[in-house]
Amino acid sequence: MNIKRWAALIAAIVLLIISIGVNTLMVIVKTNLFSGFDSFVKLESQLTETVVEPGSLNERIALLKVDGVIQDVGSSTPWSTVGYDHQMFLASLEQILEDDTVKGVVLSVDSPGGGVIESAEIHKKLMQIKEEKGIPIYVSMGSMAASGGYYISAPADKIFAHRETITGSIGVIMQSYNYSELADKLGIEFETIKSGEHKDMFNGTRPATDEEKAMLQEMINESYEEFVDVVEQGRGMSEADVKKIADGRILSGSQAMRAGLVDELGSLEETIQSLREDYGLEDAELFEYDSDFGSFTSLFMSKLGTIFGPSAEERMLTKLMSSYDSPRLMYLYGQN
Repeated sequence: MNIKRWAALIAAIVLLIISIGVNTLMVIVKTNLFSGFDSFVKLESQLTETVVEPGSLNERIALLKVDGVIQDVGSSTPWSTVGYDHQMFLASLEQILEDDTVKGVVLSVDSPGGGVIESAEIHKKLMQIKEEKGIPIYVSMGSMAASGGYYISAPADKIFAHRETITGSIGVIMQSYNYSELADKLGIEFETIKSGEHKDMFNGTRPATDEEKAMLQEMINESYEEFVDVVEQGRGMSEADVKKIADGRILSGSQAMRAGLVDELGSLEETIQSLREDYGLEDAELFEYDSDFGSFTSLFMSKLGTIFGPSAEERMLTKLMSSYDSPRLMYLYGQN
């Protein structure tokens, strides 16, 4: 190895030593000294809290963030981190249900939407928080809160957006590639053995029949009606009024406010301040959840992976060969 790689290796080893020391101390403080390796692993996966604005510990506001596509693509590990961690977000919602000191929730949404199932899971938990705890939920929309991003925002007591926020896109989509003609030109022939006529429907190796398109459209329609119901209930709108704008169109924040999908134009800071003033929480602590990944351990592992791990080209090839993007129902704007 050259001098540069040796220097990087030494730096990584130093980070490892620091990481072991810090995390060992955390284990001693937070867990039984003799609980062993299993406790260490559990500690690494626990949620932690970061104070954003200090205040009363008996009255607190939880700041939650959905940033990115709402899909369950796994959780962060010491080797890598994911942008949006669905399981961690659900764990945060569950923690709010169990924490009597949380008196309000601010949900910051910057997402084009995502999976139908994941969006529904978040919506269900938010409704549970409202019904069981009776605490307010305010939403602050970022640059985008479209489709599934709006689906999870709909239950909020008040929705804030920027004037330029892209929102709306109320609807459902399912897409696939049909590369059968390209395969013919390349001399590729698909050999398929299947148990039923429709087993290979919409998988890209042949055009979908009219009957199959009708089957899929029925699925789309059911999920669409569910989406409309969520907006009706969350915004107190009639079905007719929702469907006037629930044709997949996107709206700016100001357009969404005129359509009844947004309450006020404002920033995240203004959303938090409004919640404080509306519910007498001026002195409440503002905090957000995090996981223990992202500590020195993660930093060390990522650096070590950069030095000795596969190249970017090798990682991309592995990803392409191992991925299986089957069509699925999505509350998503701009899928392709």
